[in-house]
Amino acid sequence: MSAYKHTIRNKVYGFKDLKTLLGKASPYRSGDELAGVCAESYEERIAAQITLADVPLKIFLNEAVIPYEDDEITRLIIDSHCLVDFNLIRHLTVGEFRDWLLSDETDTATLTNIAAGITPEMAAAVSKLMRNQDLIAVAKKCSVITSFRNTIGLKGHFSTRLQPNHPTDDPKGVAASIIDGLLHCSGDAVIGINPATDSPAAVNNLLKLMDSFRYQFEIPTQTCVLSHITTTLQLINEGAPVDLCFQSIAGTEQANTSFGINLNLIEEAYQATLSLNRGTIGNNVMYFETGQGSALSANANFGVDQQTCEVRAYAVARKYKPLLVNTVVGFIGPEYLYDGKQIIRAALEDHFCGKLLGLPMGVDVCYTNHAEADQDDMDNLLTLLGVAGCNFIMGIPGADDIMLNYQSTSFHDALYLRKVLGLKPAPEFEQWLIKQGIVDDQGNMLPVSPSHGILGAMI
Repeated sequence: MSAYKHTIRNKVYGFKDLKTLLGKASPYRSGDELAGVCAESYEERIAAQITLADVPLKIFLNEAVIPYEDDEITRLIIDSHCLVDFNLIRHLTVGEFRDWLLSDETDTATLTNIAAGITPEMAAAVSKLMRNQDLIAVAKKCSVITSFRNTIGLKGHFSTRLQPNHPTDDPKGVAASIIDGLLHCSGDAVIGINPATDSPAAVNNLLKLMDSFRYQFEIPTQTCVLSHITTTLQLINEGAPVDLCFQSIAGTEQANTSFGINLNLIEEAYQATLSLNRGTIGNNVMYFETGQGSALSANANFGVDQQTCEVRAYAVARKYKPLLVNTVVGFIGPEYLYDGKQIIRAALEDHFCGKLLGLPMGVDVCYTNHAEADQDDMDNLLTLLGVAGCNFIMGIPGADDIMLNYQSTSFHDALYLRKVLGLKPAPEFEQWLIKQGIVDDQGNMLPVSPSHGILGAMI
């Protein structure tokens, strides 16, 4: 017997449980069809959304999409839920929650105060009832500020991760990309390298390269090599200059197991990184990446739609007070997000849900070369995310990652967004750019001669 149902034109649509209802109500995407959890027709999707709108929020505290006893992420979600913060919205249905979020009375302070009372499934549910403009409008009201050597997420500011990847981790190639990025005002979120190999020795060499460069030019930013968390933990214990600890995470215990991680391991790495005390103005030391489809690709989604699985990963991130979280939205491929339309929708959902849960969300505005998407789609998404108050994006030479072989955003894309929306880099980083003669006090780019100190580092 169906627990949830709705009738359209004398046809009864039944949904056996909350998990099924969430999947059927989700806007269409290829990954949910692949998983067999999406609506079979547009009419069924509308029936599911109407039904979901009438579900009380408190139901989400009693009906888990993955059983409590089977999944440590479910246990984390339930055990860390703040009933005091939830009291303000406990009387609402999902549909009423949408209206409440969009109301003028619900301001930034209110959203900040209730973040711990919202479960990932509540956030995922309400996003399924929202238009793109709704996702943008509410995310814009959210403010999540973090700090390490600079301050990220302030209103009127927009940061970038400088991503100087190289297919062989060649130090000169990496250094050239770092200098190129810095001269284009990129790198205030982090200078972060995806290593070509997870070899501890290679990772340590990259860490030392970035730390030496940062120290030489007194750059108020943080560095990170995005190696596996076990490699980072080993290097911390060996005295390597680790600023941030990185890990890709997913929304189910089984998916995280496929990544070689669990909550105990993340906690160990978190405490080890904190103990280094390398931050100068803050102690947010974790960096997490996520992406819709990761649980399904590991055969670990348990019949849950990919967007709900994605938002469950944010519960993991939230526990460790990260400096940065970003969804690598189009990276997994068209099997999960088929085209530009699906990538744009997923990115706006992820950013909205992350911000609603209190996370410092960024987005890797990206696609793979076999997806039905192009750079115009990414320009559209980039602009929408800027309007929505996204904390940061990636900065990659030419927008083409030559190591990971996918298309993302360039240093110039960030300059464009800052210019058209009147945004600035992190304030400490902005002052450094002015001091270095890279920009003037109005943020305008200045010509840089070959004798400039940073360029001279390559000679």
